Amino acid sequence: MHGAAIEQRTFIGMVGCAAAWPLAARAQQAAMPVSGSLTGHSRTSFAAYLSSFQRGLADMGFVEGRNVAIEYRFAEGRYDRMPDMAADLVRR
Repeated sequence: MHGAAIEQRTFIGMVGCAAAWPLAARAQQAAMPVSGSLTGHSRTSFAAYLSSFQRGLADMGFVEGRNVAIEYRFAEGRYDRMPDMAADLVRR
């Protein structure tokens, strides 16, 4: 009878895990995609391009902060900073 009790507990545990699986799967959301933008310009001088970029993303169903993250880097004419900024984007 001892063996049957262990089998019963094992079965109940497996059923419990199987019942909880869908809840755990829903709790884990897919990682949000990250897009990087690196330019030698300033944010102000690049604003029209960024606006167009964001509209294009929205046309494809991507909304910044909701289902895509966008990391912006502006060198503001200091092109020597771009390699470090690019490395920072890659790390992100």
